[in-house]
Amino acid sequence: MLFNYLSFSPGSRLRQEDYAPRIVEHPSDLIVSKGEPATLNCKAEGRPTPTVEWYKDGERVETDRDNPRSYRMLLPSGSLFFLRIIHGRRSKPDEGSYVCVARNYLGEAVSHNASLEVAILRDDFRQNPVDVMVAAGEPAVMECQPPRGHPEPTISWKKDGPLHTFSIYIRGGKLMITNTRKTDAGKYVCVGTNMMGERESEIAELTVLERPSFLRKPSSQSVLVDQSVEFRCEAQGDPVPTIRWRKEDGDLPKGRHEIWEDHTLKLKRLTSGDAGSYTCQAENMMGKTEASATLTVHVPPVFVVRPRNQVVGMGRTVTFQCEATGSPQPAIFWQKEGSQNLLFSSQPPPPSSRFSVSQTGDLTITAVERSDGGYYSCQALNIAGSVITKALLEVTDDRPPPIVRQGPTNQTVAVDGTVVLGCQATGTPTPTILWRKDGVLVSTHDSRLKQLDTGALQIRYAKLGDTGMYTCTASTPSGEASWKAYLEVQEFGAPVQPGRPTDPNLIPSAPFKPEVTDVSRTSVSLSWKPNLNAGATPTSYVIEAFSHAAGSSWQTLADHVKTESFVLKGLKPSAIYLFLVRAANAYGLSDPSPISDAVKTQDVPPTNQGVDHGQIQRELGDVVIHLHNPTILSSSSVRVQWTVEQQSQYIQGYKVMYRPSPEGTQQRVEWAMFEVRTLGENSAVITQLKKGVTYEFKVRPFFNEFQGTDSDIKVGKTLEEAPSAAPRGVTVTGSGDNGTAILVSWQPPPEEEQNGVVQEYKIWCLGNESRYHINRTVDGSTHSVLIPGLLAGVTYRVEVAASTGAGPGVKSEATSFQLGESDRDVILQISDVVRQPAFIAGIGAACWIILMVFSIWLYRHRKKRNETVLSTTDHDHTCAFTISKLVINHIVSVFSRPGLLNIGEPATQPWLADTWPNSCSNHNDCPINCCTGSNGNSDSNLATYSRPVFQSDHMFFGSLFSYDTDLQCPLPPSRMYLQPDELEEEEEEVELERGPTPPIRGAASSPAAVSYSHQSTATLTPSPQEEMQPMLQDNPDLHERRYASCNSYTMLFFLNHFQFVTFDVCRPPLGDSW
Repeated sequence: MLFNYLSFSPGSRLRQEDYAPRIVEHPSDLIVSKGEPATLNCKAEGRPTPTVEWYKDGERVETDRDNPRSYRMLLPSGSLFFLRIIHGRRSKPDEGSYVCVARNYLGEAVSHNASLEVAILRDDFRQNPVDVMVAAGEPAVMECQPPRGHPEPTISWKKDGPLHTFSIYIRGGKLMITNTRKTDAGKYVCVGTNMMGERESEIAELTVLERPSFLRKPSSQSVLVDQSVEFRCEAQGDPVPTIRWRKEDGDLPKGRHEIWEDHTLKLKRLTSGDAGSYTCQAENMMGKTEASATLTVHVPPVFVVRPRNQVVGMGRTVTFQCEATGSPQPAIFWQKEGSQNLLFSSQPPPPSSRFSVSQTGDLTITAVERSDGGYYSCQALNIAGSVITKALLEVTDDRPPPIVRQGPTNQTVAVDGTVVLGCQATGTPTPTILWRKDGVLVSTHDSRLKQLDTGALQIRYAKLGDTGMYTCTASTPSGEASWKAYLEVQEFGAPVQPGRPTDPNLIPSAPFKPEVTDVSRTSVSLSWKPNLNAGATPTSYVIEAFSHAAGSSWQTLADHVKTESFVLKGLKPSAIYLFLVRAANAYGLSDPSPISDAVKTQDVPPTNQGVDHGQIQRELGDVVIHLHNPTILSSSSVRVQWTVEQQSQYIQGYKVMYRPSPEGTQQRVEWAMFEVRTLGENSAVITQLKKGVTYEFKVRPFFNEFQGTDSDIKVGKTLEEAPSAAPRGVTVTGSGDNGTAILVSWQPPPEEEQNGVVQEYKIWCLGNESRYHINRTVDGSTHSVLIPGLLAGVTYRVEVAASTGAGPGVKSEATSFQLGESDRDVILQISDVVRQPAFIAGIGAACWIILMVFSIWLYRHRKKRNETVLSTTDHDHTCAFTISKLVINHIVSVFSRPGLLNIGEPATQPWLADTWPNSCSNHNDCPINCCTGSNGNSDSNLATYSRPVFQSDHMFFGSLFSYDTDLQCPLPPSRMYLQPDELEEEEEEVELERGPTPPIRGAASSPAAVSYSHQSTATLTPSPQEEMQPMLQDNPDLHERRYASCNSYTMLFFLNHFQFVTFDVCRPPLGDSW
């Protein structure tokens, strides 16, 4: 302080009224835009008046008082004024923390820190809003992150220009519109704002669509069968929804439904199967909605099972079956003609009444009296209509049904053969015999079929269509008996299996009358003795029984019995039974034994006697049985389980009733029965069922002859197996105009061996080679197929097999055939020959021989063409020749070898260097300079190459040597050419000398320029000097001329073919002129 004072007022005195500075207005934080003016306020008091200075980040700030050119000005009040704020990426001189310092001689005062920050706002949004598509009524959210800036920009939104006033803003820049409406659709912009200004984002469009909604929903309807119905459906949405119709658990009726332009669904000619739920579905890109309506089709009642006329003995129990279907399920009631009483299935019978109607509509009459005889009407009724049927009840004495003494046996007969199916029956009165084939009455209009007086069926001129299962039925008023046998008709040559043997001694005789002992409630012991005095010895026995309580026909209770006594179990209590026994061996069954004495099984326990029958029937009627879905165990067995509600003390057991499903057949299907007598048992295993067949099951409680209410019906299908028999009657016949097709026909396997539903047939047409195999598959309802494209002369085998869901079964026996050889395709015959190895080898050998002959001919032909003569005669004894420059253009040959000419490696040729004139002396007569200097032509300019070797398997191409200087030469001798015999000797010598000539040391030349423009080429080939000797000997003039040397050249020209030209060039001795 003393220092400040001394520095401030040297020599002055401290005044009493003076005081130290103090800050009365501190500067405030300031944010300012770049380039804008700014002021940091600061006011201080003191006496004397303090001076103010500013410091930034601890360093003194230069102002206009320090530097007049400074843009920072210190105002009289002490505030710091910036003419403009300077701020850059690298230089930020004005941004920082400022303090103002007020001083006088008494001291100084420092203000609070004040920060000066430069505001920024970048251009690019960190996150632009994106297009949003929502459904009306749903929230819409748009997200936006503004550009980076300081201070942090605030966010606002614009919609198509004006601000959106009914939006909810969420922190973080999100815009959320609750319960979106169609009017909210539009273009939105996110705006980021701070003191630097504002930035607008990219435009984001909000699309508000509408989910589908129904203007009109379909309504449920009830319609009669065969009528039409319409379901209306209208929907709206954005975009316009697509409307579709479907049926739950099924398809729309094919060919019987229409969908109009207004999306109305119309169903025509309704059937019971059309009943169900129909759904209208409206769908667009925003979703879908559905509305359903139920269609109820009322179907008039139709009888499924009609009651049949029955004959029953007095005191017995009789049941008339009557079942009907319809929609809704019809009510069934009974009425006897002449009576006013109506019996309903839902009405409990009155006490002590002998008449009752089950839930399924069956009428049961117990303890039949003679007065009960007459017609009984069964009527089915629902809101769609009613039907009525009736049956006759005859009350007679207690007589057994007829007995079939000898029935038909399985037989195999050839086509056009005669077969007799026997059927002998006895009974009182005389039974009526009827024949059925595969369940259908045999037609008497066919003259080939005749029923004999004995009851047997005779078939003459048998056809393949006669194959089938034949049933002989003997009927009397007291019942009926039947016997089945299978007849198979095959083509000629098939083994024939006769019926019953003609020798009666091969079949056992009928046993003696059986004796009954040890009778209980449900079993008896039966014994008998065989008749060994006649017939063959039996190997087993068959036991049959009859009881009015068990049915109206004889039942086989046991077979393959090896002993002469047997205990029969499972009989009905308090029932009268008759028994008979048949002996059997490998040849068949004997006649039946005499009928045993009637025997009655024991009654119910004494504790149950004396109970009111009406009470028993009422309690049994109140028993409710819930049948579970059957459990399929195998292809022939099913487990049936049930649960019993409202147990009754009068339940003696349960009858498990089953039958093949009658759907798709008009025949009446009887219920088979299996009794469960063990109390507390609620399951049973039904065996010996047909394979792959759908069965219906129901359970009925009983007590003696009283029966309760049936359970609901459950359906189960046994497992399928592959058919155990092959299709029958497979035939193959020719078909088609060109004789290359066959027609294969067959009949299905026997029904009992199909083991399921035949889904398809597989046909194999197998040739003697695998390439001729043809396979076909047809639907199970098709029994023939046309196979085209067969080849004549090929042996084929045809096999056919039926196939179920378990796979194909047994194949039929192979049927072989062969189409006519005359129709065989000639091209195929040629193809067969060409494919033979011997033919291929012969063709190869012939080609090789032809190639060798051609090679030899070509060699000899080229050898002869080597004789060529070149002659030159000039009256003034001048010869001029010009040899083109040697240019080897190309080597082209199919048989050439690489590198033969060694074009790229020129070598010296001694024969050329030694024989070509190279002296300039004694050329005074030359009109031109024969010797060349550095600029002339000489033999040194010749290109030398390895001597070509002419072989028969090579072809060469070259250019001509060219000399531009004409040389004056002496007249050539008259015999300059080799004679033919001499030429042959020369060629032999040349053949020995062919091969590359070794170069001579010191001889070298430069290769000639190569040209690729010549149409024809030639190779200049000199002969050795020794080849001129014979010619010189024959012409002495040549010796006198003293030619230094002569060279023979052969040129090979190639235009359209090879052409050899041979000429000689001789050089005179020194001093002589040419």
